[in-house]
Amino acid sequence: MRVVHVITRLIIGGAQENTVITVLGLLKKPGVEVKLITGPTKGPEGSLEEKVLGYPGLLIKVPELVRPMHPLKDLVCFLKLLRLFRDMRPDIVHTHSGKAGFLGRMAAHFARVPVIVHTIHGPSFGQFQGLLPNVIYLTAERIAGRVTTFFVSVADAMSRHYLAHGIGTPEKYLTVRSGFAIQPYLEAKNDPQFRAKLGLSKTDFVVGKIARLFKLKGHDDLITVATQIVRVNPQVRFLLVGDGYLKERLQGRIRDLGLERHFVFAGLVPPDEIPKYVGIMDCIVHLSKREGLPKALAQALAAGKPVIAYDCDGAGEVCIPNKTGFLIQPDDLEGVANAILTLANDAALRLRLGSEGRKLIVEWFDSDRMVDTLYELYLRLMSQKA
Repeated sequence: MRVVHVITRLIIGGAQENTVITVLGLLKKPGVEVKLITGPTKGPEGSLEEKVLGYPGLLIKVPELVRPMHPLKDLVCFLKLLRLFRDMRPDIVHTHSGKAGFLGRMAAHFARVPVIVHTIHGPSFGQFQGLLPNVIYLTAERIAGRVTTFFVSVADAMSRHYLAHGIGTPEKYLTVRSGFAIQPYLEAKNDPQFRAKLGLSKTDFVVGKIARLFKLKGHDDLITVATQIVRVNPQVRFLLVGDGYLKERLQGRIRDLGLERHFVFAGLVPPDEIPKYVGIMDCIVHLSKREGLPKALAQALAAGKPVIAYDCDGAGEVCIPNKTGFLIQPDDLEGVANAILTLANDAALRLRLGSEGRKLIVEWFDSDRMVDTLYELYLRLMSQKA
């Protein structure tokens, strides 16, 4: 069985980590040949390419596969993918992300690839963007949806969202949680020495946020509520893990508000080191307004940390009120502030929520389980085609 995965870029992010784990896991399956096609990885978000470079012939770079819309490059990319698929003759093409999802599926269709699978990691259309982009992306998803054999969603919310807009039919959808290496998070410790290295004391209440410094990720909302929070509890500190184009602007806002002492920018952190940072956090906040199912929430819960999140897309499937954390309506800054202060003042509540969350994640988010489920799906789809 020849399988080709296609993703726009291999930056450090949830969709990309999901794809890399899947591809490397499939290499261990009997009778499976795997290739991974991606575009150039640029920018401050970091790269996961080193994870796959040690496997000769696995990675194929298409320079024209870029994230922004670019008619000429998009056409060249489509033609290159079409030629690659005709030459490689894959049994399955599995696409990820918006641009690669559209171009990859259309090229696979015209190359007569028997099975075309697409994973929905997050919505490509919705209230988070304007009318014209929504029309373009929704139209593209509907066109590509007609040639898609099967959809994999990282959250039930993604399936509902796409079905509600006329993309596919219910029997063509399966939810497969984005698995990750859980054990390092189960073993994560609140290391006083590592806290001290970052300028955090033993008595600080550390609110963590793991996300690219990018629009719609909610950093501005967190900075806004921080003023109110530290006025009530000066021991609250905010640890931001991630990098991105908004870093200088966010740091400027923090300076203007006189909050420098309360914010720590950890910068870009390799995925393997994330558990060490989660270990020193007392809770994790995720205020994204566009997400499939935030892996940061699952990672936090695996480490036994309670979570606070906006009720957006699939967040509510792991951030469960009164069970694993606080689910807040988007833009309810007062609710965010109250949730953080409540957790800061109640160690027993933090322990209970974190403990319940850990049980949930161990059951749902094991990386081997994700790979096994996808492998079984491939076999079933190939059997149906045969």
